[in-house]
Amino acid sequence: MARTYEPDPIDGVPLSRLPAAALRAVLKEGYTRAQFKKDAMAGFVVGVVALPLAMALSIAVGAPPQQGIYTAIVAGFIAAVLGGSRVQVVGPTAAFIVLLAPIQARYGLGGLLLTGLMSGAILLALGLLRLGSLIEFIPHPVTTGFTAGIAVVIGALQLKDVLGLRIEHMPEHFAERMVAIGRALPTASVWEALVAALTLAILLVPRLPKRLLIKVLPKYLRPVPAPLIALPFAALAAFLLMKLAPGFHVETIGSRFHTLVNGVSVPGVPQAPPWPILPWNQAGPGGGDFELSFGVVRALLPGAFAVAMLGAIESLLSAVVADGMARTKHDPDAELIGLGVANLVAPFFGGIPATGAIARTATNFRSGGRSPIASMIHALTLLLIVLLLAPLIAFVPMASLAALLLLVAWNMSEAEHFVHTVKVAPRSDVAVLLTCFFLTVVFDMVIAVSVGVVFASLLFMRRMAHTTQGDLVEADPGALPGPLPAGVVIYDISGPLFFGAAERAMGALRAIDSATRAVIFRLERVPNIDATGLVAFESAISELNRHHIKAILVGLQPQAARLMVRAGIVADPGRVAICADMVEAFKALGAPLRETRLRPLRTGRIQIHIQARKLGSKPRRHTG
Repeated sequence: MARTYEPDPIDGVPLSRLPAAALRAVLKEGYTRAQFKKDAMAGFVVGVVALPLAMALSIAVGAPPQQGIYTAIVAGFIAAVLGGSRVQVVGPTAAFIVLLAPIQARYGLGGLLLTGLMSGAILLALGLLRLGSLIEFIPHPVTTGFTAGIAVVIGALQLKDVLGLRIEHMPEHFAERMVAIGRALPTASVWEALVAALTLAILLVPRLPKRLLIKVLPKYLRPVPAPLIALPFAALAAFLLMKLAPGFHVETIGSRFHTLVNGVSVPGVPQAPPWPILPWNQAGPGGGDFELSFGVVRALLPGAFAVAMLGAIESLLSAVVADGMARTKHDPDAELIGLGVANLVAPFFGGIPATGAIARTATNFRSGGRSPIASMIHALTLLLIVLLLAPLIAFVPMASLAALLLLVAWNMSEAEHFVHTVKVAPRSDVAVLLTCFFLTVVFDMVIAVSVGVVFASLLFMRRMAHTTQGDLVEADPGALPGPLPAGVVIYDISGPLFFGAAERAMGALRAIDSATRAVIFRLERVPNIDATGLVAFESAISELNRHHIKAILVGLQPQAARLMVRAGIVADPGRVAICADMVEAFKALGAPLRETRLRPLRTGRIQIHIQARKLGSKPRRHTG
């Protein structure tokens, strides 16, 4: 069993100990040669799997394929070194497509890289301010809704390359995009569709029932990741058919993308490492110049903030999944710091925004990776592939990459979980989920998450308001320390006294008649009070005092007691009394207490005397 890395309490961890928290924890425990071999093999496998995904995701955003590879190399390595998760793998992910594609279309590669740079600064600030744990408060229906919506949008985007449609300009909005795809259907290519279908069929082979899988796939190929078989096979088949079959033509990475290297146009991915660049010196919209200005930065800021928030959510969710598999504990603040630095540095090497990738993280763990070194080796593997095999990448069909992303979108949608949630969740949560899904598909994810979080918060406050109650109660005489004096009523409040519940909780006080001379507020079950609750409480006490009714506060919890002191609500004879329990409350009223007989209980050689009992309790025998 793997050892557990437990981060120290937030207040006790100096900032200098947050970066590289996971790596330092692994090295401190003792890193062996045997584990290095396992990490090296896992890193190699993940690197091979990440290559087509990185290219496909970059192309889906509208950027050249090498930008995705550079992202996985630079951001993947830095996040592994500085992050807080042991097996997390960072790189470009499908969730970013719906955010980054419009930015690429409007501002070009320069705007895309600048957005990543700004999102990195926001992520770093979140980590330094130790806000990583706040991501846990994003409601599950919100994340499920926008994730499923993103999957639908990604799937729709792939139809162009899967069918080989000729669309000069793909609209930004979903409805307009679907109209454009429908109008372009007459231009569909049977060859592109066949290549996509072949690729998808090979990708789905590992999902066959075991008895069929044994018959279909040879034993030596079963451990090999499906993309590593599907894409080379599709590329080889397309190359042979172009040579042998007249009229056969499919678009490839090499035919669509060309890069100038020393004045020479190179098809596909350049056979070179990611060199340092200035993000704002890259191409602007339509391949023109990108003009950096304060207005452009201001226009990109909302998108950068959305990328940072989505990156934080995706990365920390992936880290939680990794914890469940590896039985470890990640440090969310260290993870945000590592992710922030990675996104700050990656744009200076041509990298687009990156975050934790759940599928690649799971592959890392299943392949034997147990430390950040595996993710570092994944980045180095990608670098070696670019340096040694880049010319071969040009032969990969675009339809094959689109088929791979179709499968990614389906996995991302978690359709069975989505349907199950709609069936069994409370109606309010279903409303939040469907709202986020609809807004993500029809408008964009920024609006969906913003509305979803506000909607979920309002519904949560409504639920909490209904759980907080305040009632005039008729106490059981046997449960009181004495007979309840005439003109004294007990007001029982249960639940947090916050702005959504304060008016409801204090409303029953209006039923108090003129014969009342004191109100005992029982507050043992009030865990906390906010500013609105405090104002409501102050108003109630003032109203009681105006009618010459004394307020007695019993059983204040620590947070509520501190708030009362700061607000100046202190013991004041004739107006307010603050008591620890009902015995003190009766003493404050000058009411007689019920006599309690002392009974010695023999427990071996020890005699214990019960001198008094608290409200509602019964004498208990103590045994030694």
